[in-house]
Amino acid sequence: MSTASEISNSAPTDNSQLARVKLKKNEERRLKSGHLWVYSNEIDTKVTPLNDFEPGQHVVVEDSKGKAIGVAYINPQSLIAARLMSRDGNCTISESLLTHRLKIALSLREKCYEGGCYRWVYGDSDGLPGLVVDRFGEYVVVQLNTAGMDCLKEQVVAAITKVISPKGILFRNDSAARTQEGLPLSVDVAAGEWPETLSLVENGVNFVVPANEGQKTGWFYDHRENRQYLSTWVKGKRVLDVFSYVGGWGIQAAMAGAEEVLCVDASELALNFVEKNAALNGVVEKVGTMQGNAFDCLKQLVEEKEKFDVIVIDPPAFIKRKKDFKNGSTAYRKLNELAMRLLARDGLLVSASCSMHLPNDALLDVVRGAGRHVDRQVQIVHQGGQGADHPVHPSIAETQYLKAIFARVLPSF
Repeated sequence: MSTASEISNSAPTDNSQLARVKLKKNEERRLKSGHLWVYSNEIDTKVTPLNDFEPGQHVVVEDSKGKAIGVAYINPQSLIAARLMSRDGNCTISESLLTHRLKIALSLREKCYEGGCYRWVYGDSDGLPGLVVDRFGEYVVVQLNTAGMDCLKEQVVAAITKVISPKGILFRNDSAARTQEGLPLSVDVAAGEWPETLSLVENGVNFVVPANEGQKTGWFYDHRENRQYLSTWVKGKRVLDVFSYVGGWGIQAAMAGAEEVLCVDASELALNFVEKNAALNGVVEKVGTMQGNAFDCLKQLVEEKEKFDVIVIDPPAFIKRKKDFKNGSTAYRKLNELAMRLLARDGLLVSASCSMHLPNDALLDVVRGAGRHVDRQVQIVHQGGQGADHPVHPSIAETQYLKAIFARVLPSF
């Protein structure tokens, strides 16, 4: 995980003063194969009791024979008790290390995207577990989702400032992950000035988003490539964007030549920004809004016998925990069925899911089952995932979460 250049940049030191966390016999195998997480039940608590550690404390992780596996931070209150930051037992978790990792992460985004709008840091995949950074040009939104990263917040701000010198940094520390880590929730300006709105450009389309009150970090960069792909299907079409938020799918569809777009969302604030973004791009006459619960709105549109050529359903995660799988799957199926009833003959359905606990095969089965239930023939024409600014860690399945199925929906054969 660490490189020669990283070690030289992070001022290696003797970590003999760091506390040790010893694993049970053979529990190091997963870590040695590439994983970064240490679960609480993998730790030999008779030798190294978890209660001896403070949340966020830096430790050396050892196998059952006392051989160092790497340096991590620990949280005895979490199921994921420790997260490796380096496989070099002498590496120091410091501002220097953070700066180096930020530069490596930045180099990937700059290779893939122009304009400074992207997810700059995607946690474990960028060697910075617990850290999420979204960049909006000269402004940066940061999430510190673990106790270990929360303890490094001053170093995070210093490292970000050193790498790009942004005008403002916002800590958007209000995610559910922080609750699981025993951390308080807050939204605070960490450095510089902070505007009321943030601007970004995606696929050549301009957007403004709420800087403090938006969903998550204010924007969902992960669907960038999927929205770009959709643009080839919408010219002259009537498009329905469900769970639209500020119009990421819908406004881009209008700019790609859609004849009419209807954006559906429960949030009045989000729909106000849909209207702002329509005006910003000169497509006000094409874009309408509908506020309400998505299921209720779709049922109303069915009752009114409305038809759309293209429908995008991009809901929040219905399956946040494994135990939610049954109820969440049912919700996805009902949503897809309603959407299919609204599709015109030979329409296109984009069925998306950000639920990590819903595998791609399961979403395919949802789409298949919905088609059979409403007597439609479904053809899968494309399957999309998350963009390059959300790189997948090959040893951590949880880093691959986003799915977008593009399905042609026809009358039953």
